[in-house]
Amino acid sequence: MNRRQATLALLAPGASLLTAPFGVFAQQQGKVWRIGILSNFARPPSLESGMMAEFARGMRELGYVEGRNFVIEWRFAEGKTERFQELATQLVQLNVDVMIAASPAGVGAAKRATATIPIVMVAVGDPVGAGLVASLSRPGGNITGLSNLSADVSVKYLELLRLAIPKLARVAVLTNPASVLGRTYAERIEGAAKTLGVKVLPLEAQTATQIEAAFRAMTRERVGAIVVTPEALFGAQAPRIAELAVKNRLPAMFWTRDHVVSGGLMSYGQDNAEHYRRTAAYVDRIVKGAKPGDLPVEQARKLQLVINRRTARALGLAIPQELLLRTDEVIE
Repeated sequence: MNRRQATLALLAPGASLLTAPFGVFAQQQGKVWRIGILSNFARPPSLESGMMAEFARGMRELGYVEGRNFVIEWRFAEGKTERFQELATQLVQLNVDVMIAASPAGVGAAKRATATIPIVMVAVGDPVGAGLVASLSRPGGNITGLSNLSADVSVKYLELLRLAIPKLARVAVLTNPASVLGRTYAERIEGAAKTLGVKVLPLEAQTATQIEAAFRAMTRERVGAIVVTPEALFGAQAPRIAELAVKNRLPAMFWTRDHVVSGGLMSYGQDNAEHYRRTAAYVDRIVKGAKPGDLPVEQARKLQLVINRRTARALGLAIPQELLLRTDEVIE
């Protein structure tokens, strides 16, 4: 079969990319690449700004034009991890050329849905421990992408809160029991708490209703702050969590800047918007013929501390100068 015949066969009605070798991608000149994005969040009012727009921006920086040589198929889980599998299957049925997914649950659903369509992960903590890739340097299979350092820096959440609230004696740690890394976050934060002389109240939530219940428990137990661990549900519910935190006068620590913009007090970690932009480089290499399993997984290039001074004022909290000097960005 020559190149033209192979391309026509792939594009014919009913043809599937599930059986196409990765090398075929490089042979298709002039193709409009179909990129599936499996998002943890609800569909935003606009896809032209914010974190969700960064992938398309990255593609444009590489010379691609949306609508001319690539299109995006969006699927939004709205923080409901049980929807990931259905949505990942939909993207496979659309014969997307590459799938982008965030969180271990989202990437795991994509992995179960296809063993051949390339998957680029975004901001996934410990993808090796989660069984998503064989190693960071040689991921193998059909998955590569970007890993965050959230589990590694989780102890910093408590240290930074203690700087903001010197008399902090008790902190709530919110985790999702269904999260692969939830237990790791809780254990590391509890270890740091013993060193700092802070008591930890572990709380779990798997639904928006359970998040509300968790805040009622925090009020009863008189905690002084909350650490919200990285999780798809909590990312989707971040504006509501931030609202509840202010309502209950609880300083909240998140893992990425986006949630401080939504009203959380502080975050420490990578910029997820940057991760989405960097996925474009992976997609570019894959559609030019690279095998995902041969592309090393990258980690965060920079960790940043972000503080929302407006939220601090609403909480009646004066941020110490020592902490402000360590801050990368203050949101007014």
